[in-house]
Amino acid sequence: QVQLVESGGGLVQPGGSLSLSCTVSEGIFNIYVMGWYRQAPGKQRELVASIKTGGFSNRGETKYGGDVKGRFTISRDNMKNALYLQVDSLKPEDTGVYYCTIVAKMICDSPREDYWGQGTQVTVSA
Repeated sequence: QVQLVESGGGLVQPGGSLSLSCTVSEGIFNIYVMGWYRQAPGKQRELVASIKTGGFSNRGETKYGGDVKGRFTISRDNMKNALYLQVDSLKPEDTGVYYCTIVAKMICDSPREDYWGQGTQVTVSA
């Protein structure tokens, strides 16, 4: 069973920084995309950043959502099966629960599926 565990959230003042981490359990046949989403109170879950980890021509390609480009940086460590999100210059509107997600195949013949972590709270407030 796939497990994604996020850490690194917390309370930070506007302009501050946090480093979010996500560890992914082993035993997965292939991971194609890893990403971070967030959900603010009363709002829909939205893409923060993603990175392609499968394929050959676009492996490492990143995508950022909203206004986070230039402030947030997504990265991964394939050896550790880990995903990171460096969040800088935080604004109150960045507040929300941040979720780690992957698109993966558990075994060769299985379809690609989405897997989600439980989330880590980020609160930006003075």
